Amino acid sequence: MRSPGDDLKDEIVTLASKYGVPIDQAAARVAEACARIGRPLGDARDPLDLATSLDPTIVARPHLQAIADAFAQVLARGIDRIIITTPPQVGKTTVAAIWGPLWWLTHRPADRIILVSYGADLARSRGRAVRRLITRHGARYGLVLDPELRRADDWLLTTGGGLRTGGMATGVTGVPADLLVIDDPHKDRAEADSHQVKEAIWETYSSTLLSRLSPGAPIILIQTRWAPDDLAGRVLSEEGSRETGGRWLVIHLPAVASPDRFGPDPLGRAPGDPLPHPKIAPADTAAARAHWADKQRTSTVRDWASLYQGDPQPPEGQLVQEELLRARRHYQPDAQPRTVAVAVDPSGGGRDTAGIIGGWLGTDNRLYWSDDVSGAMSPDEWARAACQLAHDLAADRIIYEANYGRDMVRLAIRTAWDALSRQAQTDTGTSWGLPPRLEPVHSRRGKLLRAEPIAQQLAEDRIRLAAPLLDLEAEWLTWRPTDTWSPGRIDASVHLAYALLPVPGASAVVSSPAAHQLEPTRASTLTRHQIQR
Repeated sequence: MRSPGDDLKDEIVTLASKYGVPIDQAAARVAEACARIGRPLGDARDPLDLATSLDPTIVARPHLQAIADAFAQVLARGIDRIIITTPPQVGKTTVAAIWGPLWWLTHRPADRIILVSYGADLARSRGRAVRRLITRHGARYGLVLDPELRRADDWLLTTGGGLRTGGMATGVTGVPADLLVIDDPHKDRAEADSHQVKEAIWETYSSTLLSRLSPGAPIILIQTRWAPDDLAGRVLSEEGSRETGGRWLVIHLPAVASPDRFGPDPLGRAPGDPLPHPKIAPADTAAARAHWADKQRTSTVRDWASLYQGDPQPPEGQLVQEELLRARRHYQPDAQPRTVAVAVDPSGGGRDTAGIIGGWLGTDNRLYWSDDVSGAMSPDEWARAACQLAHDLAADRIIYEANYGRDMVRLAIRTAWDALSRQAQTDTGTSWGLPPRLEPVHSRRGKLLRAEPIAQQLAEDRIRLAAPLLDLEAEWLTWRPTDTWSPGRIDASVHLAYALLPVPGASAVVSSPAAHQLEPTRASTLTRHQIQR
């Protein structure tokens, strides 16, 4: 005869199989949930705390906790406007648009909530999911559906609170809102680029949704970014972020952390660290990094910047167009290298990212950008990275930006080369020998005036990409002169171009030793594999 314990074991096995979690983990979460049944009204700290106490399959991950913390801040009445931006499919809707309303009602059971998404059907599915949670778990928190109004898109509790859903195209009328949750107001790229659709969304927000708010009612806007003037961009332009003295608290969770560009990471991640993913084990950072790298490889540069990094850029105004860069990808060039160099734009001056780009002047008199090892590094780290790349490419020279700390930059590179050469002697019995020639470059004009002539060289097919350099492409496509972040990759690639190509008017922009020798150098002994590695 089967016992209740046998039934429970079967349920745990089923849960583990359905959600792809280890059986012991599923069992532990079930035990925790069972122990917490009967918690008093409003006991959960935040939506994620509530979710993990009732659903053993939900794992508390740092980015979901950041979203849940936002709800807790709003409930505490410290702030009344929050924007949460994340990549698609990372669990933001589950926490913010499903468990968030339920958690809110466990604390404020008389509140009316309005939840809207880009489509009424999508919003209704969210409302149905919250209603289902009320049916399953509401009684233990004193929440009971009113039998007279329990539609998926409009239901009430016997305590007076409830949830009404709607779409951005139609809005929600006739009901007040003590909390407004907007979950993904934009459907796709086509709608996000449509001026007419964006204006319609703004009209719904400004005229319909705002008019529904009760005095002091907060708004939580959760979305993947699409365009600079999508709903999140529009409200920030109107009311500003708290960082700049405005109204909206912005929780920006990019797929790959970039505090040098976006400011301190909400999760405390270091530059380059990946965002966790609900379907990847929390400790498997390598898998998360590989997942986002694959998304970057398979997305357009513009979509990667906006959807995944939360950094939308307008389709116009770039230094170069995406179609042009795509046309300049020649990963198996026919030309042979004549002069090989590495260019360095050192970190410092308030910027942690050092630009390090390798490339070569070909027998067809074109410049080929072939390597990018840029990143957030200390002076010792970027100097070693530049020297290692120069050695790997058998570079003829290392070009470095010398406007600030010329002697220190030169010393850092020479010190790194000597250290790596000694290490090679110890490891292999062969030292690296003499370092490549070090050539300083002094910038005479601003970044835009330096970069524009190189963009023109790209347009004239005098510069090509000899390898997939997606981060370098992204900087060329997204950086604008008004940006506060400094494009280290662009700077290094520009230095390389001025050093190896005869660019018209270059002397007015940079000053450097004559670097346009066309005679063979030691790089001419490289194999095609070494150049294209």
